Amino acid sequence: MQPDLVGLEISKGELRRLTGFDPEDVFRPSILADRQKRLGFLMSEGLVALALTPIIVGFIYAFIIRPVIGSSIKLGILLLILVPIAVFIGRSLWRRQTCPHALTILLDEVDQYHQVVQAIDVHDQLATSGNIESSINDREQVIAALQLIREDLVRALKTERILRDNKKLLANNQELFVNNLANLQTLQLSSQAGEYAQLLNQSLQIALDVQAQIRKLHQGEL
Repeated sequence: MQPDLVGLEISKGELRRLTGFDPEDVFRPSILADRQKRLGFLMSEGLVALALTPIIVGFIYAFIIRPVIGSSIKLGILLLILVPIAVFIGRSLWRRQTCPHALTILLDEVDQYHQVVQAIDVHDQLATSGNIESSINDREQVIAALQLIREDLVRALKTERILRDNKKLLANNQELFVNNLANLQTLQLSSQAGEYAQLLNQSLQIALDVQAQIRKLHQGEL
């Protein structure tokens, strides 16, 4: 990946610092809609449930079942079946209740943003191998657009956290509601057709979505 693309990425560590959440712990319906992500999510949750099962089953069996009923292999087996299911469902419900709706939307926008960055990386690799021609100027324009969108995404994530943590701070942070959409709309490509034009259009759509989310946050709709 080219150095300018590496600088555009928003790392998991930065997302954790901006939001106060581990991105992996935020429940997002969009993950379940994607087959590959859904499989990874279910496997991860399944492993967590299995890891917690021996601890929970051991506690229930040792301190509840055995003192009250006595040794029971059948109850032990039943617990080994029911506990991981209960843990899986419980964690899902807990995530749904504790993860702010606005944050899930913004993290989805971050995913779309990263998809555009990855598409440029693939385009760069194809151009380097000689499979396609690449316009340096158009690439620079798309990179400039992504830099502005990155700023807006960071700003939106900061805004969401401030609203979540302490709404009184808004009076001293009005600059968080400024966005780069006007600057984005001034960018022009040498050609309105081709890969870079499509990527710029995707970038503009992300910018519009982020602007809409910032406006909703400002109006207290999320």
